[in-house]
Amino acid sequence: MKLTRTAGTQLHLTSLPDGRLGPSAYAFVDWLQEAGQSYWQMLPLGPPDRHGSPYKAASAFAAWKGLLAEPDAPVDPEERDAFLERHAYWASSLSRAMLDDQVRFDREWAALRAYAKERGVRLIGDVPIYVAPGSIDQKAWPELFRDGLVAGAPPDAYSDKGQHWGNPIYDWPALQRRGYRWWTERFRRTFELFDVARVDHFRGFVAYWGIPADAKDARSGTWKRGPGAAPFRAAARELGELALIAEDLGEITEPVVRLRRELGLPGMVVLQFGFDPDDPHGPHRPENHREDVVAYTGTHDSDTLMGWWSSLEEPRREEARAAMREAGTEDDELPWGLVRMWFGSVCPLVMTQVQDVLGLGSEARMNLPGTTGRSWRWRLEPGQLTAQTAQRLRAVTEEAGRLP
Repeated sequence: MKLTRTAGTQLHLTSLPDGRLGPSAYAFVDWLQEAGQSYWQMLPLGPPDRHGSPYKAASAFAAWKGLLAEPDAPVDPEERDAFLERHAYWASSLSRAMLDDQVRFDREWAALRAYAKERGVRLIGDVPIYVAPGSIDQKAWPELFRDGLVAGAPPDAYSDKGQHWGNPIYDWPALQRRGYRWWTERFRRTFELFDVARVDHFRGFVAYWGIPADAKDARSGTWKRGPGAAPFRAAARELGELALIAEDLGEITEPVVRLRRELGLPGMVVLQFGFDPDDPHGPHRPENHREDVVAYTGTHDSDTLMGWWSSLEEPRREEARAAMREAGTEDDELPWGLVRMWFGSVCPLVMTQVQDVLGLGSEARMNLPGTTGRSWRWRLEPGQLTAQTAQRLRAVTEEAGRLP
């Protein structure tokens, strides 16, 4: 996928002041246009779990009714039948009420996407590699999942016990025997909604961390071989080029990098991972950036820039200061010195989080991996995104040669 030199901003729909496809979604598009941003990236749109996580959605295909601006809008039988005919592969497993919600969602989403397109703003979605335990998908296609094994991640910087996600693991040979139809239909639905999509946990297509279903944490897991390029090749044969970004963070091996480049997908680098004095060759360091990655100030799993900076160890802070000195932004107030430095990257696309544009601290963090109760709840206050902030972001974007 070819990306031009542009910039974008991340904000999930639930973090809008009204948390849905209402007036604040359109106002945010206007703000992005004013700020010179070409992309709006959001998290998965499916029905979240009881903790609010969209990465454990009740459906990999259906959108959450909680996002609707008009949840009681009438649905004609003809509309319902037409939707069901277009999406026969997955919509036939939905209840009547849920099916009506999908018709409403498609109406509202199509209007918002058209509004964004008219203003030069493209939408980036998120495709979680896994489905939720007990989801509609697992019930509708039980033959596509393994018994006794669940997904997670090994111990890392976020958790010394690893991450025990609990998602069911795919039976990749079963998917192969069916021509990866499920993945092709999932990508089809994704590109009906978005211009570009991020594939979460891309490394799982090379090897994934499988945990015994009865384990209390992820430490007893082991690496198991994934399907490689096959699901992407199958989808591309039917859908054409897949406009995807590979989320290749974490424990990344050469086979993961090789698969990403073989598929022609841009990867990711994150500002907060870029200043380890013991890792001078790390891909996240600004001087090591490449033109086949997208540069993010942070992700939904990381702290805000101000929260990160406040807890940063001095050796790493000095590395970041050195990068800002090199970029001529050291004297800027934070987080703008970091943002301006990052926008100077050779990466074609740079993405900021709204929290970082606003200079918010850890209280505005979207997710703290491995915990429940504190995540997925942050929301903008009405009027918090001002014209002044938009003009400041636009100036940084223009200075870096990233205006559309």
